[in-house]
Amino acid sequence: MSSEGFINWDVAMRSAKKLTKAGPSIALEEARTVVTELRQAAARADEYVSDVTGIRHPMYDAPTLVVDRAGWIETNASSLAGLMGPLVEKLTATSKSSRAVRAVGSRVTGIEAGVLLSFMSSRVLGQYDVFGRDGGRLLLVAPNIVEAERKLAVDPHDFRLWVCIHEVTHRLQFTANPWLEGYLRGLIEEFVEVSNLDTDSLREQIKELAAKVRTRSADESGGLLSLVQSPDQRDVLDRITAAMSLVEGHAEYVMDNVGRDVIRTVGVIRRKFNARRKGSSPIDRAMRRLLGLDAKMKQYADGRIFVDAVVNEVGMAGFNRIWESPDMLPTRAELSDPVAWVDRVRPNGRIAAAGSTVVDQHGNTTRHFEVPREGTHVPLDDGSPDDEREIIIERRGDE
Repeated sequence: MSSEGFINWDVAMRSAKKLTKAGPSIALEEARTVVTELRQAAARADEYVSDVTGIRHPMYDAPTLVVDRAGWIETNASSLAGLMGPLVEKLTATSKSSRAVRAVGSRVTGIEAGVLLSFMSSRVLGQYDVFGRDGGRLLLVAPNIVEAERKLAVDPHDFRLWVCIHEVTHRLQFTANPWLEGYLRGLIEEFVEVSNLDTDSLREQIKELAAKVRTRSADESGGLLSLVQSPDQRDVLDRITAAMSLVEGHAEYVMDNVGRDVIRTVGVIRRKFNARRKGSSPIDRAMRRLLGLDAKMKQYADGRIFVDAVVNEVGMAGFNRIWESPDMLPTRAELSDPVAWVDRVRPNGRIAAAGSTVVDQHGNTTRHFEVPREGTHVPLDDGSPDDEREIIIERRGDE
């Protein structure tokens, strides 16, 4: 059964478009220039992202779409309709309402969903829409990017490329690792399976959220997270959070590590961007909390800290083992304890300390390490049968 049985997405799209404010004032010729530059920046970003990640882009047919706010609404309404299919099938299978009643209810819920889509459409800079009905699509929301670069007073050319690098990193994550999309979709379906929801209660939640967005009021009820109550739901949510924190944190790492030879003002952009996040109005912060956007900001932060720590410990090649399978993804606990992930996965090239560090009176530092032997490893002695050999590294204190 189509998700139209619960939310009429045509109504949602029309409602969202009516409610959405126009973007920043911009001359037609300048708008055309922005669109062209964003498309070119997205194409250039492939090389820069590969240079940082060490992963070459596979052949992909995911298009790059430079859209306005209405275009973002259309694309996301379509994706959500497909993604919500399993949930709607479960809800309608147990519903006692008649088809006519469900049709009326779906229009009402569509209007409320339109309110939420409208609110989001003016805030998203870019997105890799992995769940598109026709496959993945990279979206760049031109009016929001222009508005952000003006408010931040940053170099527009650098900022546009910076945003593109973030979204192209997401495209690489999913095109180079096809299992990732299926894994996330499976988690969403699993969440549905362990949820005890009915159409009336879910509609009431959406209605309440939309009402608070309309009146720009929010409380401490938890917003969308109030739907998560059972231990099984929280277990699935933890796995979703861990996966999304990783992909967001990885993209944050890449966009900041392309180097000043690529984005001359990357440091300035990051400082101003972070300050803008912290400096939003109390009302805006309340709305973000209500819609779970604060949780997404935390995903950026937690994921970035994790990626930084792992790359510092084992290098990018060691970090990239994370893309081998779902078993390699960090748990939610490991996000806060990157060393635990390294200890569990033991990426190639990791040097594990086997003893304490000793510093002598001359400042020489001696540390003992154990290096796991690989199949191609050639021992330094006569071929000891031990799986590991101890080596000693010395470094003078003044070096």
